[in-house]
Amino acid sequence: MKTLEDLFLDELADMYDAEQRLVRALPKMAKAATSPALQAAIRSHLKETEGHVTKLEKVFKAFGKKPKGKKCEATVGLLEEGDEIASDFKGSPAINAALISAAQKVEHYEIASYGCLHEWAGLLGNETAAGLLLTILDEEKAANESLTGLARGGDNQNALGGSHENEPESSAGKRPGTVGRGSRTIGAGGGSRDRAIAD
Repeated sequence: MKTLEDLFLDELADMYDAEQRLVRALPKMAKAATSPALQAAIRSHLKETEGHVTKLEKVFKAFGKKPKGKKCEATVGLLEEGDEIASDFKGSPAINAALISAAQKVEHYEIASYGCLHEWAGLLGNETAAGLLLTILDEEKAANESLTGLARGGDNQNALGGSHENEPESSAGKRPGTVGRGSRTIGAGGGSRDRAIAD
């Protein structure tokens, strides 16, 4: 019979793979962005992500295990979607809003995953692991809030383009994968700053 520790180690391996994939993906995302502020935010989080890989290795060690990854299908899918959206909106005024949307989907997945891992580490009585995972969780939340700030600070508004209000309803930002209804869509969390991206 599998235990909570088995579940913990399985999810830990999943996130170890996810973070390694993000280390490779974030430089491409930064290159696709046209906003200097967004580029800087992505590069800053890249450094944090590299640190997350190291912290996860310490979590494995805290449980007496060697670090190992398990293919994170969710992250694979989210990164493929991010590549697609970057390609679809290249050269568009909506490119930065689109990239923020893709990045926040990843952040929300990570926040959920690290929230569970932190709680489970505490239940398993491993305070060293719990502390490391809480640090990662806090950094993921901060990255999400930074992206929300960039979206609200102008990138969503810029995505409207110059002729948005004069276009018919059917063509005004309604293509599959578009951000939606302007500056209140991405990361507009209302009462919860970590709410889902789109209303």
